[in-house]
Amino acid sequence: MEEFYRISRLPPYVFGIVRDLLIEARRKGEDIIDLGMGNPDLPTPKHVVSKLVEAARNPRNHRYSATRGITNLRLAIANWYKSRYNVDIDPEDEVVVTMGAKEGIGHLVLATISQGEVVFVPNPAYPIHSYSVVIAGGDLRTIPLLPKEEFFERLNIAVKTTWPLPRMLIISFPNNPTTEVVEKDFFEKVVAFAKEHDMMVVHDLAYADLAFDGYRAPSFLEVPGAKDVGVEFFSMSKSYSMPGWRVGFAAGNKRMINALGRIKSYFDYGVFQPIQIASIIALNEGDADVPDIVER
Repeated sequence: MEEFYRISRLPPYVFGIVRDLLIEARRKGEDIIDLGMGNPDLPTPKHVVSKLVEAARNPRNHRYSATRGITNLRLAIANWYKSRYNVDIDPEDEVVVTMGAKEGIGHLVLATISQGEVVFVPNPAYPIHSYSVVIAGGDLRTIPLLPKEEFFERLNIAVKTTWPLPRMLIISFPNNPTTEVVEKDFFEKVVAFAKEHDMMVVHDLAYADLAFDGYRAPSFLEVPGAKDVGVEFFSMSKSYSMPGWRVGFAAGNKRMINALGRIKSYFDYGVFQPIQIASIIALNEGDADVPDIVER
């Protein structure tokens, strides 16, 4: 049978390869420490699990949910941004709840990038950052992830030597897989660069809390004008040890958030409502759990 076009453009998924190697090694009796997928093995905080159980017992929560996320969760996300980063987020127009950051990034790129449009992605990068572009039919251009100023030098060279001009830049700090971190002034330059070249920005903040030695990871949205050009994704997986729950969110630019919400309305009815209700507890009360999770 002829190979499907989109699948033919995708290499085997890197974590799938690692998993197969791990299974093969274990069958041979080898003692394995798995440094593949960042899959937290600590239990989810008990009060979050208790809220899930309570909500799951209520039949009203067994129905289809809201694609954009239930109102109280979007309010909790807005409050989370305000208390953590002093960023004002409109829970009606500037937030969409996603099934983890990976699903959200994939669908956002699918909703906003047309066939052949150029997207810049640092290299190396988490797989969905690059392959969301491939799935959408965009033209992926990788930029070496070099230290701060060198990265911008490469970006400027890439813009001058790229046609058509790039439509989007996808970044992630703290970075997976390199652990590279940045300060707020880096995002100020990203916003200025995006405005100068009329580009959208997608920032993946999944590792916001996995920081050490007194370093605090900034939010892209802390920079004035960031919402004019882009959105930020956050996942509950790492900070709150909720990887299997598959819940995250996007916040920022209204047009991009609206595009994500609109395309998701065709694909899903939102995260299972008890998970969303428990996620409210994690965001409102879970920051006390974060230091212990990070320490472990």
